Amino acid sequence: MLLTITTTRRPATDLGFLLFKHPGKAQAFPISAGTAHVFYPRADDGECTAALLVEIDPIALVRGGGTALTQYVNDRPYAAGSHLAVALRTVFGTAMTGRCDALPELAAQAIPLRIHVPSLAASGGPELVRRLFEPLGWTVDAVAVQLDPEFPDWGDSRYVDLTLTGEIRLADALNHLYVLLPALDGAKHYWISQDEADKLLRAGEGWLAGHPEHELITRRYLARQKSYVNYALAQLAESGELPDESEPLVTEVPERPEPLAVQRANGVLAVLRSANARRVLDLGCGGGALLRVLLKDPSFTEIVGLDVSARALDTAERRLKLDRLPEQARTRITLRQSALTYADPSLAGYDAAVLMEVIEHVDEERLPALEHAVFSVARPHTVVVTTPNSEYNVRFEFLPEGTYRHSDHRFEWTRSQFGEWADRVAGEHGYQVRQLAVGPVDDDMGAPTQMAVFTSREEVSA
Repeated sequence: MLLTITTTRRPATDLGFLLFKHPGKAQAFPISAGTAHVFYPRADDGECTAALLVEIDPIALVRGGGTALTQYVNDRPYAAGSHLAVALRTVFGTAMTGRCDALPELAAQAIPLRIHVPSLAASGGPELVRRLFEPLGWTVDAVAVQLDPEFPDWGDSRYVDLTLTGEIRLADALNHLYVLLPALDGAKHYWISQDEADKLLRAGEGWLAGHPEHELITRRYLARQKSYVNYALAQLAESGELPDESEPLVTEVPERPEPLAVQRANGVLAVLRSANARRVLDLGCGGGALLRVLLKDPSFTEIVGLDVSARALDTAERRLKLDRLPEQARTRITLRQSALTYADPSLAGYDAAVLMEVIEHVDEERLPALEHAVFSVARPHTVVVTTPNSEYNVRFEFLPEGTYRHSDHRFEWTRSQFGEWADRVAGEHGYQVRQLAVGPVDDDMGAPTQMAVFTSREEVSA
């Protein structure tokens, strides 16, 4: 099976730095069922193509199991699927992280790419291929391969000749392929476990949760293993990323419950509107889920997204399409990199600040620094904080007892713990506070998300 990656960004041979594979060398790497080869059919300043050729060892393939027939007759050596995804991770693992010590600025940039997979196993055909890749910014040319060109009446096979073109960051492109190739194939060659769900979440960080087909992708990638699918979907919901088509403030009861991330953003938006906030800080903005909602409402005249992660801010910039926004909208939003525990006087004077699913990612011993930076130095009139309610975790059947909803959570508080923290912070910094529930309320366990709304006493008295 073959995959080629081509760029025309000059000097095009910089592709070798991004992939950590020298264009002047042909290299071979062992994988579980054979050998992966990397070579460059073309490498000059104008155009560079890196080729990944995967040779499957038929003996190793037989050892992998299967029925008596599939041990001898199958498409695994020829059609791109889970074997090619494993080869991508093995050969281009560092490139998938977005790290490039030699050219860090280039690694963070979107560059012109053309990716060709001449034989892709795609259960669902060209239409499904387009549904999965186009929302990620790719132009998709997917042509079904006929079962036999000499007998066109036999129809098309399940294989597709795929070409993707677009301006995409290389690390993102590799992660798209790593997730979507096996999802399209639907026939993984290895055992599905908890570790595989975590791999999906890592590779899908910044794009999968907001994909309109994220449920379908998750089910197919995890071979419809219900417990792991439920776990992954819940983690994606907790990531706070919203699908592009989501609209704030639903005015009618939907036919099915909204995702918790949507309910959470709508709840924050309602509080900001009731506070008549115009200038808003989104502290710990991540990939820009709330920023996108705020941008849709012209009543917010100045929006600042702040995050410690440069990668998260790059994701936010791409997802918000800041370079394509009209000038009037573009001037309303600013993205800044900074730690939330850093006291920054330039953030003072804003109407409101939001920490949506943020505090649980901060070590508890560092919370006092965050409290000082937000409530004493920035000191907006209104502060909105949301965080998971740990009591509700027992309602998630897939979540093992004693574990958190997300691997990066440093803690998860009960309603009582959150209330005590909120009351203390309000008292120490001159705020009044009220607590609200977000999501379906359980009589015994409360809601999945808890919200605290802090209002400056100076604002109340005024």
